[in-house]
Amino acid sequence: MATRGSRSEKVKRIFQQFDTNRDGGLNRDEMAALVVAVNPRVKFSNEQINAILDEVFRTYGEFIDGEKGLTYDGLLRTYDDGAGDVDRDFDALGLELNFDENKGASIVSEASSSSIADERVIESQKKQRTVAWAVSPHHGIVFDDTWKLVDDLEILLKRLKAKQAKDAKFRNDNFDAYSDAGWSRELGASAELSEKRVYWEESGPDYALFVKELGALRSRADGARSREEAFDGHMAIGRVLYEHQLFKEALICFKRSCELQPMDVRPHFRAGNCLYVLGKSKEAKEEFLLALESAEAGGNQWGYLLPQIYVNLGIALEGEGMVLSACEYYREAAILCPTHYRALKLLGSALFGVGEYRAAVKALEEAIFMKPDYADAHCDLASALHGMGEDERAIEVFQKAIDLKPGHVDALYNLGGLYMDLGRFQRASEMYTRVLAVWPNHWRAQLNKAVSLLGAGETEEAKKALKEALKMTNRVELHDAIYHLKQLQKKKVKTNGGTNGEAAFVIMDPSKFKTLGEKTTLRQDLGNALQIRAFQRLTRLNRCEVDLLKKEMNETDVPVSYSGSGGPQKSIRKPNLEEVLRKLLNFLKPETFQGAVKAINEKILSVLDETGSGRVDLGMFYAVLAPLCSGPPDKRKRIAFDALLWRPVNEGGSHIRKVDAVQYIKLLRAIFIPSHGASEMLEVHGETDTSMVSFNEFLIMFNDPDWGFGILSTLLKLETGDRNRHERHVCSVCRYPIIGSRFKEVKSHFSLCNQCYSEGKVPPNFKQDEYKFKEYGKEAEAMKDKCLCFNLQSRKDP
Repeated sequence: MATRGSRSEKVKRIFQQFDTNRDGGLNRDEMAALVVAVNPRVKFSNEQINAILDEVFRTYGEFIDGEKGLTYDGLLRTYDDGAGDVDRDFDALGLELNFDENKGASIVSEASSSSIADERVIESQKKQRTVAWAVSPHHGIVFDDTWKLVDDLEILLKRLKAKQAKDAKFRNDNFDAYSDAGWSRELGASAELSEKRVYWEESGPDYALFVKELGALRSRADGARSREEAFDGHMAIGRVLYEHQLFKEALICFKRSCELQPMDVRPHFRAGNCLYVLGKSKEAKEEFLLALESAEAGGNQWGYLLPQIYVNLGIALEGEGMVLSACEYYREAAILCPTHYRALKLLGSALFGVGEYRAAVKALEEAIFMKPDYADAHCDLASALHGMGEDERAIEVFQKAIDLKPGHVDALYNLGGLYMDLGRFQRASEMYTRVLAVWPNHWRAQLNKAVSLLGAGETEEAKKALKEALKMTNRVELHDAIYHLKQLQKKKVKTNGGTNGEAAFVIMDPSKFKTLGEKTTLRQDLGNALQIRAFQRLTRLNRCEVDLLKKEMNETDVPVSYSGSGGPQKSIRKPNLEEVLRKLLNFLKPETFQGAVKAINEKILSVLDETGSGRVDLGMFYAVLAPLCSGPPDKRKRIAFDALLWRPVNEGGSHIRKVDAVQYIKLLRAIFIPSHGASEMLEVHGETDTSMVSFNEFLIMFNDPDWGFGILSTLLKLETGDRNRHERHVCSVCRYPIIGSRFKEVKSHFSLCNQCYSEGKVPPNFKQDEYKFKEYGKEAEAMKDKCLCFNLQSRKDP
């Protein structure tokens, strides 16, 4: 990890290297030479160089010394703000630090520290015996007595570390294989994020003694002569504890510092960092918001810290699953500091996380332009390209991320998934094998490896991989996969190019699929309902009580706004809508909620916000959600009607405008039945019908099987029965156990699962001019039908 001292020394050497006229400043020519030299692989145009220089000289105007140019302090600030990576640039220039052999300290360090230390003279011995951050003007030590506290704490830490190392309790974990979180641990600095995580044993007597002695140091800090000195003491103790990754103890010090100086940015920022590391994202968010409030109230004093506060606030929000809100803060950080490549990378990753692929690609390409060796940015860029369907380019970018960081788990795993999608199963299995080499207990990689081997026709190897996956987890899908393999071997069927070892099949024209009785679902209706059901599962809306929508409408005060057409709307921005969703889906874990928001943004918000304004009609949004929430169907329809009634154009009455009802029905169909989509929506625009409809008239429109949302009845059937298992029955096409409804062909007696029936697949050895299917929701229905047929046959026999 590069300390503040070594960073400033390296910046000093870089500055001296390019200050060719030795006037103490970098003019435009000297800065241009620096930019080109530290990016040897990038070919800049004159326009790009001038744009970069304009941005630097404008952003850091306070550090420009007339004709001389950017001062050393200004260059140091650019690195502190994340504009570049000090270590990377230093190595790219082939520079070395010069050391005084007698003192064992860096000559450059003494020169640079004198330019950044305050007026009080600090003995060189103190600088040598403790951490380099202490001499920084923004987060260093001010009072002499604080040095004594720091020295005593260092002694306690060395003693604790020695005892725990002796007992083999102290351990390091290397997280080098994982994606960099990208958050700012220091105020301003962002080049020290890939160190090893340290875990301390907190249950033994050694640690208890350390905590007791630490308490005595805190008491000494509280007993200081002034409030400022007490603040200085607690901040210094907290910093040392934070450096040694004793985050719980550091948090206590920073919290005490917040009490002593509530309007100081630093303790709130550091407390937020501690809370984030401890997995308390919500509390971290609150501290970062307090830091932001203090920074904005402090004027220019803390202005340079705002980008880092925005970045960490965004990451804390992502920790809660609030990705749309996080995007706002990453965007603010990038606006304040356009060269902050981490903010751009995080913005791109967050945009990808909510399905905004084009915007994500743009932000990630900007981050890579500034930092070409940013492996995590390459990985997320490749994922976004895959989302846009640019698979060949995505493969190249994934490979670039792996070249930069060979053990990059995310890049390897996602590239494996891409190869699977393309049907290149052998390459996919190789990627999953490399994932398992880095992360041996990655059960999803093990399962995907088995599936890819199966797709490649290596059945025995697939079986071994599945058994290994079973050792890692006991999930039911693994048992189904093993049963599926046994069925394939038992029947010795040939594969038809499917990704799961699917048996050979023929896809029949929809007109050849007939239903036997009204209870059997139509093939097309089932296909659409299955897609809606998959969306329900992904978003967990089927676990959200529909009454909660009504409660939100009653309790939420949304100001009325006017759209471009002039009509009043209760519209809100997407980040605010995300907060509403968080209340509705408060039972979800952050990562699951993030997936739900992405699905809702891609499927619903993209249609509701067709102009790309970033605002959504909240009443229409509630109405669209209502049919998918849990509750009786009549209540779902009633609350959908109430949501339309809640909109300003209908508010206060018992009827809604017919044009709004028509628009709502067509929106539902455009979102959930894509085959009807856009053409129907175009018919709505420009309608001037002023008639009103009651709830009963609305129901008739809603339930219409051809022009309404009559598919809700099929969806309800899936909701109640799609977990039913049919004893040992397997689908005659895919050979998986049948779950949900079983569709039995009455003449040839083969059975299909929901998916294969909806796709029109039949076994090739059962070619007929027409197929008649009977649907069984439960195996008890099939047994009852079988007994009935047997009784009828018995009566005929006499």
